[in-house]
Amino acid sequence: MSAPIYLDGNATTPPLPEVLELMYELSSQAWGNPGSRHGFGRKARRVLEESRETIAEILDAEPEEVVFTSGGTESNNLAIFGLARGSRKRLVSPPGEHPATRQTCLALVQQGWSIAALPIDANGLIQRDEIENIVTGETGLVTALVAHNETGILQNVAPLVERAADVGCPVHLDAVQAVGRIPVSFRELGSTTLSFAAHKFHGPRGIGGLLVRQGTRLTPVLHGGHQEAGLRPGTEPVILAAGMAHALSTWHRERATRIERMTRQRDELEQRLTANAGPLIVHGQSVSRIPNTSCIGFPEVDGEALLVNLDLEGIACSLGTTCASGSAEAAEVLLAMGVSPELAKSSIRFSLTALTTDAEIEAAAERISRVVARLRQNDHSTTAIAREEAHS
Repeated sequence: MSAPIYLDGNATTPPLPEVLELMYELSSQAWGNPGSRHGFGRKARRVLEESRETIAEILDAEPEEVVFTSGGTESNNLAIFGLARGSRKRLVSPPGEHPATRQTCLALVQQGWSIAALPIDANGLIQRDEIENIVTGETGLVTALVAHNETGILQNVAPLVERAADVGCPVHLDAVQAVGRIPVSFRELGSTTLSFAAHKFHGPRGIGGLLVRQGTRLTPVLHGGHQEAGLRPGTEPVILAAGMAHALSTWHRERATRIERMTRQRDELEQRLTANAGPLIVHGQSVSRIPNTSCIGFPEVDGEALLVNLDLEGIACSLGTTCASGSAEAAEVLLAMGVSPELAKSSIRFSLTALTTDAEIEAAAERISRVVARLRQNDHSTTAIAREEAHS
């Protein structure tokens, strides 16, 4: 079998060797409880706070605004539940948000909240002329993805944040797929909270963060100790935080090279597939996307069958968000963009990592094209046989 090729970076990325090396080294040096007041604790505390400062600087935030969590899901839960208070019980969000957001919002419905959907256009962008009509004085919370996990489409959240400020309601941004892929400035985005996760940018799994604007009153979801300004109780995972900070620092140092390389590789993959596996549709191709993501619809090809056959060919990819895998339903975001259910179910997400090579892109394009052609041929043959039997 040919060497496997990993094109599922939006699901997770492998931690960089240097990140693992740092974590291993610190595990024998900074293993103390950072809340302890002796030398072991103080050493761990220094590592933790240096990591916090590094992350804050890269994301254009204050160190006090960085809250360490277990990952994107917890960060989204903390932000949405923590901001959902007061007499306004109307939440506004675009369709097709990540399950970590969507399910949390649905949980608020059980507490008497209502959800108003922000319509998106055929490119997956929020319809700006609808923002003022939907984000009203009755709105208690607005939440949206910065970069969509399935399509990679970058959302222009500025009009949304500005409108929310006009009506006096908080905004949470899910930047899990954006941080470590493109420059993100918490200050410039202007949101109340912003979530991110280390394993999306070659950091360790089990650690993420929530940026919380200074002066924001956030109700904790968990209860216990005073850690993380009382917002996230429990002994802080010092080693994981250091690994996340190092992974983000590495991205920051290499960002120009990574963005250029992954954009070029993504475009080459799409061009090769267009030439050899057409007809196909690249969702969101005409608008800004994060550089590593390509969501492609292959008409007349069953998405589940394509995924299985690509796996047999050593191509790791996805039908959409990993957290929603197991469902054969069409992706909600694609349907909201006006994509037919048939094409939505035939759409595959390819997402590169910082370790993807040019040779892997060339080999992947060849294998994907071969599988698509075979599945279409089989489908046409089956259809022809069925027609013959129907006329016999």
